[in-house]
Amino acid sequence: MSNNRELPISISEIFGPTVQGEGTLIGVPTVFVRTGGCDYRCTWCDTMYAVDPKYHKDWTPMMADEVMARVCDLVDAPILITLSGGNPAIQSLQPLLRLGHEMGFTFALETQGSIAREWFRELDFLTISPKGPSSGNITHADTVRECIQAGLHLPTTCLKIVIFDEDDLAYAQQFRLKFPEVSMILQVGNADIDPDLPLGASRQMLLDEYRELIDRVLVDPILNRCLVLPQLHALTWGNKRGV
Repeated sequence: MSNNRELPISISEIFGPTVQGEGTLIGVPTVFVRTGGCDYRCTWCDTMYAVDPKYHKDWTPMMADEVMARVCDLVDAPILITLSGGNPAIQSLQPLLRLGHEMGFTFALETQGSIAREWFRELDFLTISPKGPSSGNITHADTVRECIQAGLHLPTTCLKIVIFDEDDLAYAQQFRLKFPEVSMILQVGNADIDPDLPLGASRQMLLDEYRELIDRVLVDPILNRCLVLPQLHALTWGNKRGV
């Protein structure tokens, strides 16, 4: 007998409105719903408070209507909701998607592609961000393919790979060749996630690394049609939380 009981969602934080700082929706006004919990432990993770179980006491179990009530406290009209983490794919988010859509909201989700879920089909935008060698994890192409298949009908399904070094670039090349039908974004890595780093120093470092990545991609015959992006929010606010 199937169990259709709605499960609570583990929520790390809900904040906004702000603008999306990454991916194909960069600059779009949004509210972030960040879930707690992840199946990876990336070496350069900038949201460990939403990943490591030692922060579990800071996560709040919320039902879909409670999440949407909090979102509606932040905005006066429907807006894009960005589902982030951690890895939101480990949660049961279908009730939230359906309720939010009934209220006029749209949903974007970012996941590393380690878990494919049927409810991906109910998203409006899906970003699959496979983790390369610099992360200390490897996302494999077979599970990424399953995620892509779940989201191919959406207005936007894309791959986004964070680049720190040559190994990450080689990893991106492999995925570009495996999935030429899917648009790919290359995002410069943020090497220093210290929230207390002065904004000027953080911004200069990110811009220098962004220019280096652009130069490298322009001469790469496999990657030179990819979209190359910085982290807009990091350039604007540094590594502050909740912006």
